[in-house]
Amino acid sequence: MSRIWFADIKVDSINDSPKNHIGALLGIEFTEIGDDYIKATMPVDARTHQPFGILHGGASVVLAETMGSIASALIVDPEKYMAVGQEVNANHLRPVKSGLVTGICTPIHIGGKTHVWDIKIYDDRGKMNCISRLTVAIVPRV
Repeated sequence: MSRIWFADIKVDSINDSPKNHIGALLGIEFTEIGDDYIKATMPVDARTHQPFGILHGGASVVLAETMGSIASALIVDPEKYMAVGQEVNANHLRPVKSGLVTGICTPIHIGGKTHVWDIKIYDDRGKMNCISRLTVAIVPRV
């Protein structure tokens, strides 16, 4: 598959963006951009735990939506369009107590008005702990 991104972007450019958003507060860091995928990690610690000491499902959804929204934003012309989450779902498959989880975001559909992303999240052992699908609306920049 050929590169799907609008421009040549580096991981550091994404990670150096402003830090006043939920993804940064949870410690999400982008680690790799391939021709048609992106990877990011998130720590499993006090910021991302639920009361029983395991990864909060909502934190996994934040990781998934952050990754898919950024991926869509990297596909469109940022002068003309913005990407906004429209629908997200997630199946939480196994608990994670500590370490890092790694998300891999790949396209299912890239259309003119919507993008649909598959986000698989793995623990440090390489076991999938969450699978998510995100639909992103592509809207004209106001």
